[in-house]
Amino acid sequence: MKIAGIKINTSRLALYLLAIAITIVMLMPFAWMLSASLKLNREVFQFPIHWIPPHPRWQNYIDIWTKIPLTTFIYNTAKITIIVTLLQLLTSSFAAYAFAKLRFPHRDLLFLGYVATIAMPWQVYMVPQFLMMREMGLYNTHLAIICLQAFTAFGVFLMRQFYMSIPDELCEAARVDGMSEYRIWWNIMLPLSRPALSTLTIFTFVFAWNDFLGPMIYLTKTELKTIQIGLRMFISQYSAEYGLIMAASVVALVPVLAVFLVLQRFFVEGIASSGLKG
Repeated sequence: MKIAGIKINTSRLALYLLAIAITIVMLMPFAWMLSASLKLNREVFQFPIHWIPPHPRWQNYIDIWTKIPLTTFIYNTAKITIIVTLLQLLTSSFAAYAFAKLRFPHRDLLFLGYVATIAMPWQVYMVPQFLMMREMGLYNTHLAIICLQAFTAFGVFLMRQFYMSIPDELCEAARVDGMSEYRIWWNIMLPLSRPALSTLTIFTFVFAWNDFLGPMIYLTKTELKTIQIGLRMFISQYSAEYGLIMAASVVALVPVLAVFLVLQRFFVEGIASSGLKG
């Protein structure tokens, strides 16, 4: 097809239009959330939707800091998320190196059994985990959530798939030069695995930041709660302050969005190189 002397690939144009349409549909809930955060409670569910409020209520973004201890909740969430992310990067990359580059008895069988735990829903074993944490005296502490999320089979699987793409000859040459396995992992494997580490960082950060069920089970003290639990405080006995909920949700979304934008280039590369693409 030609328009004004310019040749246009019809199938590619249709694909672009479809991608744009899907993108718009996926962004609409976020646009509605941003719009609702600037409205009074009675205006949130008005129909037709006023995407741009005629009288934006910026006061919502001030009230969320005074109605609940939002600063404390954000600090608790950031503390848990950062520690969990760092621990997962450490444990997953370390275990993945062993499963990918070391030879020991029943290695593949152990890896298969460990990865198979991904198929088991957390609800199946959350009661035994709760009893174990309580017996260890970790109930109502951030350490309980950190310990439970410091290890992940998905992270090990992701990192192992990337390490498998690194030639074994590189490790063999390092061993010949007298490097220990720890130095090979630290000086060679980690610098080469930046895309996979970035991908794992995004997955872990988003999961830990948005985790609701874990903090709800283990944390009952207000000063220990995370932002996802804190959002429920805008729901009173008789009604919910939806404008404030949406404003707090926008604030909670900013760190996740910032991490993704910073690491998105490595994220795409990591997905492609670790064998997770469809």
